[in-house]
Amino acid sequence: MTEELTRHEPNDDLDFEREDLSAKSVFAFLAGLVVMLVLVGFLVAGIYRYLDGQQRAHQAVQNPLLPAPSADTRSLSYGKTEKQIKTIFPEPRLESNERTEINDFRMQEEKILNSYGWVDEKAGLVHIPIERAMQLVAERGLPVLSQNGANTSTPASKGATADNSRRGAQNR
Repeated sequence: MTEELTRHEPNDDLDFEREDLSAKSVFAFLAGLVVMLVLVGFLVAGIYRYLDGQQRAHQAVQNPLLPAPSADTRSLSYGKTEKQIKTIFPEPRLESNERTEINDFRMQEEKILNSYGWVDEKAGLVHIPIERAMQLVAERGLPVLSQNGANTSTPASKGATADNSRRGAQNR
């Protein structure tokens, strides 16, 4: 029985289709596609280089007081440091590096939100960390504007303040 299953007889009725693509033509197409992609890449790079040169050639001088008229006016640096740029150009300046500038701004804001410091020393105004300010508001409540226009604390916060002062006296 196993001999019958493993024995293969040639069948003249079955044959592969002779009109299929050969492997050689598929590889030739892929090679042509790669060559075309490389050529298009060089063409696009050349177009960008040409357009960049045209823009540089037709760019007007931004500031006649700059020492180097042949400098690329599209960049802010002109070979100078960031500190020198801040003294040359008035506010508001264009951003030279958006990521570092926004990160510096955010770090400065976080420092203000999470530290103690003077807002106006003469007037006696200070800033406190945001977490501490929320704790104080939760303990004391928000101030309420009375009919005559003076700031007063809410009755609940007055009682809470009095309770806290009594507790402090008892603990001593």
